[in-house]
Amino acid sequence: MADIHIANGMITIVNLDIQDPKAAAILATYLIERRAEIARRTLKIGLGYLQGGANH
Repeated sequence: MADIHIANGMITIVNLDIQDPKAAAILATYLIERRAEIARRTLKIGLGYLQGGANH
């Protein structure tokens, strides 16, 4: 289970495992040095898309 902390507008996620072969294949096409930034941007876009979902 991932350990998620939110403080001062920062989200810290430790030990997050995502089992999605299609997503892994897409991320694998990027240079290793860029993968963390791509994953961060993707998560940020996804959370923005889900905005307000907790209230429904």
